[in-house]
Amino acid sequence: MIDLRYVKKLIEILDGSSVDSIEISTDKGMKIRLSKSPSQRGAVQVATPVSMPALLPAAGPRMSPGEGMAAYADGTGSGGQGTAEAKAEAKPKLLEVKSPMVGTFYAAPEPGGKPYVIEGTRIAKGQIVCIIEAMKIMNEIESEFAGIVREVMVQDTHPVEYGQVLLRIDPNG
Repeated sequence: MIDLRYVKKLIEILDGSSVDSIEISTDKGMKIRLSKSPSQRGAVQVATPVSMPALLPAAGPRMSPGEGMAAYADGTGSGGQGTAEAKAEAKPKLLEVKSPMVGTFYAAPEPGGKPYVIEGTRIAKGQIVCIIEAMKIMNEIESEFAGIVREVMVQDTHPVEYGQVLLRIDPNG
């Protein structure tokens, strides 16, 4: 018997996360698979262990204590304090280096080694910025952009999803 409250909670978690699909199997043979994209049907899936906290949104609008989601109803994401255009002009346009695959993020070429990049590092287009391990293969990830690394979005040895932002780069820095 499937508990519909459990399934609804899984849908809410999936909807509010960067994860595209969830598959859960029990030892009694019951299997639940939820996916955001219909194109996943029939596709080959690579399973990676994901802890429940990882299913929560990693990034999103930051709210101060006591500030409700109603403050974002105007669509600006600013809590009603100014326009989205004014905020965009004040903040430099950062380019994002995204993960080309599902795997484990490594910031350095070897455990305990010096990271490829840290915040403030100037990088060139094509420079290696990290390694993503997928199926025991170490894949060196190169930057598509030149500039200064402003934000490293993933912690060393943590899992990453396809399309997840790894770094934010200021091309004008």
